[in-house]
Amino acid sequence: MRVLWLICGLTCVALALIGVVLPLLPTVPFLLLAAFCFARSSERLHSWLLSHKTFGPMIEDWNSNGAIRLPAKRAATLSIAVVFGFSLLAGVKTTVVVIQMVVLSAVLFFIWSRPNS
Repeated sequence: MRVLWLICGLTCVALALIGVVLPLLPTVPFLLLAAFCFARSSERLHSWLLSHKTFGPMIEDWNSNGAIRLPAKRAATLSIAVVFGFSLLAGVKTTVVVIQMVVLSAVLFFIWSRPNS
């Protein structure tokens, strides 16, 4: 079972790293899931992730009080706006744009309703 948790954790870290450069893919949720998986599979990787100078503080903020840092909120908002703008420019069907608008609005509401760290 530990191997499955390890594979899941490594996959989440890979997806988080891809999310750093792709605005469509979120970074922090994958890091949180990776920390969860590593806690069940590898103490060494769990410690590495929590002590990482960039990712560690975000995970600690979430673990301690469910907080998201203001720069991360701004980056997420900008990414969501860019993705939605691309959809509009690409002429995506109205139904899809409306669904996207509802889902992305819910995501933004969740992000901005979290406390700042």
